[in-house]
Amino acid sequence: MVRYGKEHKAETRRRIIETAGRRFKRDGIDGSGVSTLMKDAGLTNGAFYAHFESKDDLVTTAIADQLKAQAESVVAAAAPGRVGIEQIVRGYLSPQHRDSLADGCPNAALLDEIGRCTDATRQAYTDGVLVLIDGIAARMAPEDPSSARVKALSLLGLMAGTLQLARALTDSRLADELLEQGISNVLVLLDAGQGV
Repeated sequence: MVRYGKEHKAETRRRIIETAGRRFKRDGIDGSGVSTLMKDAGLTNGAFYAHFESKDDLVTTAIADQLKAQAESVVAAAAPGRVGIEQIVRGYLSPQHRDSLADGCPNAALLDEIGRCTDATRQAYTDGVLVLIDGIAARMAPEDPSSARVKALSLLGLMAGTLQLARALTDSRLADELLEQGISNVLVLLDAGQGV
């Protein structure tokens, strides 16, 4: 039997988490069995339990990982203030994001399923989404980001719903128009009642 070091085990776990995150967003949590997830990672089913207690454990870990990656790549990379929020909104509600389900946001891809997941998964989602929200809220009201938290959450809800609807439409021109209207709606909501 071949023994692998801690680095190899950590890299294998990372590969499972990343490929599972992509598969979950593409096919849904319920539509992704352990054997498919392991095949995506280039591993056998038997290797799964060396890394995770259950599929629910992997789902929780993958959701947290996807939201962390989104916070790092999208929110943290955006410019400060109103300009940064507009960057986030335009990137989120873009045809490119709409068309790349597996590489996109876990909110729009998995929100309906996350609501039916275990408490641990829902807590991982809540923790991850609050990091995203806090990054947006800090750009809305740098002097008092906690006062902007609910408004930032509403902005995310509007964006995720718009993206979900645009992904479901078969008419790409109508879907593009919906994304543009979504951008306008988010920016109007953002500016309502404050001078950001």
